Amino acid sequence: MKPFLLLATRPEDAAADSEYEAFLRYGGLAEHELVRIRLDSVNLPPVDLDDYSGIIVGGSPYTGSIPTEHKSDTQRRVEAELAGLLDAVVAADFPFLGACYGIGTLARHQGAAIDGTHAEPISAPTIELTEEGVADPLLAGLPRFFRAFVGHKEAVSHLPEHAVLLARSELCPVQMFRVGANLYGTQFHPELDVPGIIERIRIYRDAGYYDPAEQEQIESEVADAGVVVPPLLIRNFVSRYAR
Repeated sequence: MKPFLLLATRPEDAAADSEYEAFLRYGGLAEHELVRIRLDSVNLPPVDLDDYSGIIVGGSPYTGSIPTEHKSDTQRRVEAELAGLLDAVVAADFPFLGACYGIGTLARHQGAAIDGTHAEPISAPTIELTEEGVADPLLAGLPRFFRAFVGHKEAVSHLPEHAVLLARSELCPVQMFRVGANLYGTQFHPELDVPGIIERIRIYRDAGYYDPAEQEQIESEVADAGVVVPPLLIRNFVSRYAR
């Protein structure tokens, strides 16, 4: 099997490593089957799509919708590299899964509007699949309604006409969409379970996602949320595109 490629942008080692481990575990992949490149610390090398089964872009503390002058040099580099890669990925309709920061990366490339209007606090809202989502093969086996972990400062507020809306939530109208037949973005985190979200809460305590005084309450709420469905999406992605 050709490996999948995980493009990671988390500069915190603990968060980056646990994200990688989660995609391995829920994708049923061995380490040689999921190549990781940490764009926070290295430039993106040339990527030959023929070498991979698919590409995954995970989450990030980067906020893409802030003015360019407020972005670090590293963030500007990463955004330019991902945009260049997406030129080839979209043209080839190559399998792509972008989670949280990854949905913004794909959405921006496709001309979507992204801003802070539909930000969500760290929580586990109910995700609702659209009719198109129910019929989409990547969501096979997922119920029409399920809970998933979120926590983001920006979100897609308007999709271009050629994008297909697959899922939404009460506070966020675009929780998942598809471009072409094989490119997907999810605002929710399909890779996060309870230990994973609690670790993120602690790592990003001072990153502006929540009031640190509410940390204990937030941890208690996510621990009781009963989130079990979203990782199936990762397994479906791997099963569908492994070659």
